[in-house]
Amino acid sequence: MNRFPIQGMRQDDFAEMVAEEVERALAQYDEAINKPTMVSVGKIAGSIASAVTLLSPKHQRAIDSIHADLPGLASKFVRALAAEAARRSEAGTSDAVGLPVILPAAVEGMSNPSNKADDLESMLIEDWAGRVAGSTYLEENLHIARSTLHRWQRRNEVIALRKGGRKHVFPLAQFVDGRPVAGIRDVLSLISNPRLAWLWLTRPSAHLDGRVPIDLLRQDQIQDVVEAARVFAPG
Repeated sequence: MNRFPIQGMRQDDFAEMVAEEVERALAQYDEAINKPTMVSVGKIAGSIASAVTLLSPKHQRAIDSIHADLPGLASKFVRALAAEAARRSEAGTSDAVGLPVILPAAVEGMSNPSNKADDLESMLIEDWAGRVAGSTYLEENLHIARSTLHRWQRRNEVIALRKGGRKHVFPLAQFVDGRPVAGIRDVLSLISNPRLAWLWLTRPSAHLDGRVPIDLLRQDQIQDVVEAARVFAPG
């Protein structure tokens, strides 16, 4: 799956488009807002819009059901974001962590990932991994034979996430034209826990100037991602 599910756009392109529209709206709404603030607000809006589209259908429907609460929740999010930004600024660590402060406690503080890998086991896959599918879906929709999928899994060429018992599901964002993107094996050689590897691949990385590693792999920028993974990986 090499296309972002909004009008064929990639995730980073979609986020940038939303950011530009928000900046334009702010400029028309209040000329007193300074340009850096407009840019920041646009980036926040674009990142959130992009992240929502990667949620499972179940969680998208859950958001749809709380429309009345969204303004209050958004206000809490922004206040927490501002507080975290101020804390990092005072501590001189503005780029210390490449993950949002609002992530569940189980994945905060991933600057020390070796202590967090086990915590991910207790989280629902649909809460953080985006859209996933089993081997039946992949065979029927992406025409990936089960034997091929298992071979990729044995060779660490695809990320498989355990979902109860012995069942595995596969994040769809790692597939391009019916194959896993190049570079997955290199990342797994450095970040051996599949859940931790996928979490890292799908979040903005401070070591990649805030870009999302899986997006770069889809653009064949493998070396940059591997170097960032090496810096991130424990010991």
